[in-house]
Amino acid sequence: MSRPTNRLAVLKNPVRTYPWGSRTFIPQLLRNPSPAEKPQAELWMGVHPNGASLVSVGDTWVPLQDVIAKNPSGILGQSVAERFSNALPFLFKILAADQPLSLQAHPDREQACEGFAQENDLHIPVTSPHRTYKDENHKPEILCALRPFQLLKGFRGAAEAFDLMEQAGLPLLGDSSRIQPGASGLRILLNAIMTMGKEEQRRLISGVMQKVKPRRHIDPALDWVVKLSRIYPSDIAVLAPLFLNLLCLEPGNAVYLRPGELHVYLEGAGVELMANSDNVLRGGLTTKPVNVPELLRIVDFTADSSHMVRPELREGEWLYPTPAEEFALSALSLHGDAPLVSRRERNVEIMICIEGQGAITDLGRGERLLLDRGTAVVVPADVEQYELRGKATIYKATVPR
Repeated sequence: MSRPTNRLAVLKNPVRTYPWGSRTFIPQLLRNPSPAEKPQAELWMGVHPNGASLVSVGDTWVPLQDVIAKNPSGILGQSVAERFSNALPFLFKILAADQPLSLQAHPDREQACEGFAQENDLHIPVTSPHRTYKDENHKPEILCALRPFQLLKGFRGAAEAFDLMEQAGLPLLGDSSRIQPGASGLRILLNAIMTMGKEEQRRLISGVMQKVKPRRHIDPALDWVVKLSRIYPSDIAVLAPLFLNLLCLEPGNAVYLRPGELHVYLEGAGVELMANSDNVLRGGLTTKPVNVPELLRIVDFTADSSHMVRPELREGEWLYPTPAEEFALSALSLHGDAPLVSRRERNVEIMICIEGQGAITDLGRGERLLLDRGTAVVVPADVEQYELRGKATIYKATVPR
């Protein structure tokens, strides 16, 4: 490497081509031909082994994890290097969904460690598609919409969920007075629905569809039951909109997903930031392997009423506060009139320009990089202070101090 690695540098990031992805959003962001031949679902920025970024170093491209390994404290910051064993603790993504993702939840750290050890004892290869726990880490995450985004997140209140189920004609419900209130009732009901035999599930779905289709325009949740059933006609998870909160995010709105929170991304595009983990427990709405018993074991059935993450203006940028130790997300708007100057006490940062054009300058060294739409850069902790100028919208991932 002829050029030092602790400088501002452009990133080359892998694109994941999952079937539910969009053929237009990520190609247009990256200024590539659109529509793409295959759906482009996620752009990954980080060091995950399933899709690691490359760093521009001189005239070569070097894996980001190799750059960090040569100088952990210089790239990450000393406190981050010490806290996270010289590893980048987050994974930064652009997500673009034209079709729904799976019904899923992520384990907490204790559950992840336990599950990882058990599957190791069973000699299930980490690369096996039937492996549930790929690592020992939890996976809290935040999603901020870049275009209107719909998702299911967390359980409705029991009374609201049972009312919707009655509207959908669920024969399992019967007399609602027999169902325990709160989380206990939801746990009993969801366990019964998700674990019944496949033929019984198909009959149940058929009966629900007859009841719901004429009423689909009365409630968006009923409409989504019909939409999901068209894609996955025999999957019991099509009933998820009846018991999970349906949220519609406008651009700039964000949600935080804690471990154990059941969710489904339905459609839209956004910035996603998470702990660097690949632990996903799926229960349906997917062609990938599902693990319903384990999913039900780790799910938190508490009703969720805290939906949106409200950004806070701090030192010229909009920060989306979360309890996560591994990551912090913020949005930066450059208007061309005044520069945005960073604080001196900071950790590693990854930025991506979503629209417009700007530039970032290392004020100590005088080095400058242009930020066009789709350009991503890594800003090592050794960059003492930088300046941003231009007219652009930029999203930034870092580690809380």
